[in-house]
Amino acid sequence: MIKKIKSDILTSIKNKKINVFFLFLLLAFIILIFTKLSKTYTNTVVFNIEKINIPEEDVVFDDSVALNITLKTHGFKWLTYYFSKPKIKIDFKKDVYKKDSVFVWNKSKAYLENTQFGKQVELLNIAPEVLTFRYGLNMVKKVPIKLNEDIKYSVGFDVSSTYVLEPDSLLVVGPKALVSNIDFVETEKVSLKDVKKNLSETVKLKTARKNKDVKFSTDKIILKAKVEKFTEGTLKIPVFVINVPENINLKYFPKEVNVSYYVSLSNFNSISAKDFRVVCDYSKVVNNQSLLVPELEKFPKSAKNVKIKQQRIEFIIIE
Repeated sequence: MIKKIKSDILTSIKNKKINVFFLFLLLAFIILIFTKLSKTYTNTVVFNIEKINIPEEDVVFDDSVALNITLKTHGFKWLTYYFSKPKIKIDFKKDVYKKDSVFVWNKSKAYLENTQFGKQVELLNIAPEVLTFRYGLNMVKKVPIKLNEDIKYSVGFDVSSTYVLEPDSLLVVGPKALVSNIDFVETEKVSLKDVKKNLSETVKLKTARKNKDVKFSTDKIILKAKVEKFTEGTLKIPVFVINVPENINLKYFPKEVNVSYYVSLSNFNSISAKDFRVVCDYSKVVNNQSLLVPELEKFPKSAKNVKIKQQRIEFIIIE
């Protein structure tokens, strides 16, 4: 028992010695760090450009512009540059001037040192000494939105009317040279399978792929569509021959053709033969052919995949 107590006391003393050792080691490390950070160092840092107060009538192109600046300052200040990306602010109302088709920034080291840095920082060098910014006049243009879709419906289902985009157009703002070439903005591809219910989907636009100097009034739209059950219908439609010269007496067969179509159940009973018109244009006959080609001149908007079953109409000319 006595031996165990002695052992515990010795272990406790040893642990305290270790703790004191690590405490002194930590203090020595902190003192070393403060000593290093208190010293003055010279280094070159890349500063990004922050553009402010750009005139509303102008748009400055988003070129990658940066300054390599050599500074002399203490270590504590250098820490701020390493932990946050340093920037130089350029005021387009007072720091630049226009020359030809660019804004020009050309400031002395003394000016930059007095306006951008504190007293503890000495500016030694700037590279490049002159910066140029391309710009253009702003243009506002309204362009349509184009749907990029690959939508597959379940068997017996289809969209009963055209797709609805909300909004169906957007405003594009940017340099005239860029905006004038934009005729539409496409959506990201909408891929859906086995659709049998009405659609209401949020769809992103491909605005991110455009030039960064161009701004858009929106970056997404709502795609809507009414989806219904569909069925196939067939009707006999009279054939009319047009553009027959007055001196020609024409006989043709058949007088009617079968026309098939795909339509929603809700519109099935509203479609009749009078909604269709099939014609054969005699003026298109070439090389003394005795065949006419039937064409759909009219069909209802609610019908899809409208097809004429009979592809040839025979005719003879009676003297």
